Amino acid sequence: MTEKIETLRDNATIRWIALLLLALAMFCSYIFMDILSPIKDLMQTKRGWDSAAFGRMQGAEVFLNVYVFFLIFAGIILDKMGVRFTAVLSGAVMLFGGLIKFYAVSEAFIGSGVENWFQNHLNWNGDLPIIGAILPFAKGMPASAKLAALGFMFFGCGCEMAGITVSRGIVKWFKGRETALAMGSEMALARLGVATCMIFSPYFATRIVGEVHVENSVKFGVVLLCIALMMFIVYFFMDKKLDSQTGEAEEKDDPFKFSDLGKIFSSLGFWLVALLCVLYYSAIFPFQKYAVNMLQCNLTLNPADPTTYWGGSTESFPIAVTIIQYIIMLIVAVCSFASNFSKKKSLKYGLMAFAVVALVVYCYMGYMRGTAETIFAVFPLLAVAITPILGNYVDHKGKAASMLMLGSILLVVCHLTFAFILPAFKGNAVGGTVVAYITILVLGASFSLVPAALWPSVPKLVDEKIIGSAYAAIFWIQNIGLGLFPTLIGIVLNKTNAEGTAAHELNYTWALVMLAVLGVAALLISVYLRAVDKKKGYGLEEPNIKEA
Repeated sequence: MTEKIETLRDNATIRWIALLLLALAMFCSYIFMDILSPIKDLMQTKRGWDSAAFGRMQGAEVFLNVYVFFLIFAGIILDKMGVRFTAVLSGAVMLFGGLIKFYAVSEAFIGSGVENWFQNHLNWNGDLPIIGAILPFAKGMPASAKLAALGFMFFGCGCEMAGITVSRGIVKWFKGRETALAMGSEMALARLGVATCMIFSPYFATRIVGEVHVENSVKFGVVLLCIALMMFIVYFFMDKKLDSQTGEAEEKDDPFKFSDLGKIFSSLGFWLVALLCVLYYSAIFPFQKYAVNMLQCNLTLNPADPTTYWGGSTESFPIAVTIIQYIIMLIVAVCSFASNFSKKKSLKYGLMAFAVVALVVYCYMGYMRGTAETIFAVFPLLAVAITPILGNYVDHKGKAASMLMLGSILLVVCHLTFAFILPAFKGNAVGGTVVAYITILVLGASFSLVPAALWPSVPKLVDEKIIGSAYAAIFWIQNIGLGLFPTLIGIVLNKTNAEGTAAHELNYTWALVMLAVLGVAALLISVYLRAVDKKKGYGLEEPNIKEA
C-alpha cells in the first residue's frame, strides 16, 4: 500500500528537488566565497596584496554580520518574513557584493578616482591589540583590497543569511523525515563548490586569454551568483505552493520577540554547540583561504608546461585537461554519493569501487599537472562520499556528540601533519604529494563528521518557533572566528616571515599550530558536551527518527 501524497513535501521527488535548488544556490556561493583563495600568490604579485592585506580582505566577509549584528537581524527577518522571501533577498545581496568585489580587482579600477579615494581613506590602525586583528581596513592595504573587502562584506551578509535560510528550509521540508541526511547531502553538494573553485579559478585567471587577469576569476564567480539567485527564485514559487497546500503562513501569528534570544542564550547546550562551532569552523574555513598557498610553499611541485596536454593545452581544445579532471572529480562525487542510496549490495560496492578508481586517476592527474590547487581540490570529495552515511547514521542511530569528538581529533592531527610532517618531504615530489593528498582527504572526512552531527542537533536544543533565530545566533558566534582568523593567519605569516618573502616561500608552521590549538579546544568542548548531554538528556546521542 502506497503512502498517500497530500502536499509537495509528502512527495519524495519534489521534496528532494526543493533541496537540490537550495544546495545548488549554496554551491555557487561557496565557489565565490573562495574564488581568490587559489590565486593568493597572483594577488600578491599582480595587485600587491601581502598576507595581511589578503587576510583582512578575506576576514571582511563576516564583519557586518558580527559587529553590526546583521546575522541577528537576518534571523529576525527569517522568522518574521519566512524562508522564501529571505532566500531571494540573500541571493540579491550576495550578487550586489560580488559585483563590487569584481570592480575592485578589475583593470577598470586601476587609476580611477575610486582607487584614489580608497588609497587615501580607511587607513585605520591595524596594530591595535585584538581590535587591530578584526579591522577590515588598515594602513598599508592596497586600495583594491579595501574595496574588495567592502564588497565581500555585502556578499558575506547575503551568504550567511542564505546559510541560515537553507537550514530552516530543510527543516521545513524534511521535518520528521530524513533531516540529517538532507542537511548532510546539501552540505556535500554545496562543498563541491570548493573543488570547483580550486580547479577553475586559476584557469580563468591565467589561461583563458593567455595572460594573467585575476578579475576573470571573480567574473566567473559573479556569473554563478546570478545562477544562485535564479535557483532561489524557483524555490520561492515551490515554497509558496507548499504553503498554499498546508495553510501555513510565512509570517508567524506569534512574531519574533527579543526576549526569545534570552531563551536561546540561557541554554548551556546551545552555548556548547556554538563554541564548538566557532572553534571548529575557525580551523577549517580560514585555512581553505590559505591552503593552496600553503601547499605551494611546502611541496616540491613540477608544474607542467602550459603548451602541453598536462599543462592544459591542446590544439583543438585548450581547456581539455581541466574539463577532464573536473569530470573525473564529479564521477568520484556522484558514484560515492549514489552508493549510499543503493539497496543492492553489488551495485553499492560497484559504485564505491568505481569511485575509488576514479579518485586515484584524479590524484594522478593532479600530480602530473603539478599545481597546488588541483591537489587541494580533493578536499571535499571524501566529505561528499561519507556525509550522507553519517547523516543517515545520526538519523537512525544517533551518536552526534561522539561524532563531534572524532571530528575534532582528526582536525588536530591534520593541521599538525601540515605543520611538521609535510615540510619534511620538501624535495620529494611524490612523497610530499601523497602525504598532502591523504591529509587533505582525512581533513575532508573531519569536515563531514562535525556538520552532519552538529546542525541537526540544534532543533533538540531550542523551541521550534525560534529555530531561525537559534541558527542565526550560532552563525553569528561562528562568524566572529571566521572574521578573526583569516586576518590572524595573515598577520602571523607576516610576523614569522621576513619582509619581501616570495609568495611561494612562506613558512606556515606557526599559523598551522594556531589552527591545531583551535582543534584541541574544540575537542575539549565536545567531550564536555557529551557529558552534559548525558546528564541533561538533550538527546544528542539519540536518533532523529524514532523507530516505531
